[in-house]
Amino acid sequence: MAEPVALLALAIDAAVGWPQWLYARVGHPVGGFARLIGACETRWNEPERSERDKRLAGVVTAGVLIVAAAGGAWAAEALIRTLLGPYAWVGIALIAAPGLAQRSLDDHVRSVAAALLRGDLPGARSAVGRIVGRDTAALDEPGITRAAIESLSESFCDGVAAPLFWLLLLGLPGLWAYKALNTADSLIGHREPRWRAFGWASARADDIANLVPARLGGVALCIVGGRGWRTMLRDAHRHASPNAGWTEAAMAGVLRVRLAGPIAYDGVVATKPWIGGAFPDPQPRDLRRALHVYRRACLFLWVVAGAVAWVP
Repeated sequence: MAEPVALLALAIDAAVGWPQWLYARVGHPVGGFARLIGACETRWNEPERSERDKRLAGVVTAGVLIVAAAGGAWAAEALIRTLLGPYAWVGIALIAAPGLAQRSLDDHVRSVAAALLRGDLPGARSAVGRIVGRDTAALDEPGITRAAIESLSESFCDGVAAPLFWLLLLGLPGLWAYKALNTADSLIGHREPRWRAFGWASARADDIANLVPARLGGVALCIVGGRGWRTMLRDAHRHASPNAGWTEAAMAGVLRVRLAGPIAYDGVVATKPWIGGAFPDPQPRDLRRALHVYRRACLFLWVVAGAVAWVP
């Protein structure tokens, strides 16, 4: 039997997550990646640089992040194995757990659902605004619900399936290298002029890192939901991201609701294709259903992690 590091890490994250009191005192490990990215951008993404130089600097930044994250995780694992010997897998799981986001994602989306179900639209807009980048001030009930379901389904990949995939494949260094790239994509992997060239490498690397996990995440949602396959295969490519559409389309198919569509960012409406367009708009109760599907999918990944641990 292999060391059940991934299974224990999932259990730790589900049980305690990253408590607010701990965040208030030491922050979160991804905060270190954010500071490193900020330092690289300040030094290398100067406006007067050419597009070519900015793109090259972005490649170097992505490389620095991967080396720092993977190297730091490798060193930490080596130290833990020296100190704890046969019980090292417990310590490694403790370091891996913050790279997963089962509980955090559930907590954030559950707060949106609770506000919607008690008819508190201002509270629901405020809650969903913490997890999405779109304008939320004018969202109605279906709009808030749609935004929360989209964030839940996309983050199932970024926050759970993908980090678990890389943990199982490459161990602790793989998980934290993925988290570093994903953080970089969130911060600088945008198409705005400031980041388009500098963030190009981080965005493309994140696309590659999510290529397999996104599709496996969509499969997991369809398996636990008992349907959604046709919608996933038909509509996944309607998303602007090469990966996010898989879990989003799978969730739309499982719930039989439509997602995406026109979305406003900074006052500008972006016309996006509908995913699951033949279905009706989601209602607050559908967000509760989405959370149930998400939790079952997380449990499915627990089974996968447990099965991998039994492989010699």
